[in-house]
Order: sequence, then structure tokens, then C-alpha cells
Amino acid sequence: QVQLQESGPGLVKPSQTLSLTCTVSGLSITTNYYTWTWIRQPPGKGLEWIGAITYAGGTFYSSSLKGRTSISRDTSRNQLILQLRSAAPEDTAVYYCARFDCSDFDCYAGYNGLDYWGQGSLVTVSS
Repeated sequence: QVQLQESGPGLVKPSQTLSLTCTVSGLSITTNYYTWTWIRQPPGKGLEWIGAITYAGGTFYSSSLKGRTSISRDTSRNQLILQLRSAAPEDTAVYYCARFDCSDFDCYAGYNGLDYWGQGSLVTVSS
């Protein structure tokens, strides 16, 4: 059974880096051919894709966040790491990590290919 759990500070000051860790259990994050992704949901708004990292370590980012987003992994701890620099109040959201299980490229365009999700972690950016 694959499980994902987000962790990190619930409060971040503006201009600082928002950092979250997703610990994956039940499956190595290097297992072919899965892709691991970060998604967020601001209060009262819909889901927003942040970026992803593949089983091989390749990364993809939302065009709106690419300039200040870094997704990496710690394979020894089987963890995914999200860093969002220059955090602002607009970055306040519930942050999720999830897994893509896709057999074709078009699957990545939506959320239907996400079969496992973390429970979500609320991060508030405020002074």
C-alpha cells in the first residue's frame, strides 16, 4: 500500500522559503515509471498544479511558479521536497503531494492519473 504524507512548517513569513517534505512509504520513488507531483489549493479556490519529478529525477514546473520553485528528492529517505522561494500571502494553501500512474503522455494534463494523494498540509504565509 502506497502512502504519502506531507510535513513541514505550518507558518512561513513573507519573503522566506516555503519548504515541505513528502514522505513516501510502500514504494520506492525511483520505481519505473511513476511521476510524483505537488499540487496546492488556496482557501476557497481550486487545485493548482505546482510541478513534478519523475522516477528518474527529471522535473517539470508550472509556468507561473517555475521561477521560484524547486522540486527535488532524497532517495535515501524516500522523500520528495518542495521549495517555494519568496513566499507571499497568496501562497497560503493546502499543499498536497501525489503520484501519477500514467501509461500515456496525455494523462499528465489532468488529475485523473493521480492514484495516491497525501492528506494535505496547510501552509499559511503571514507575518
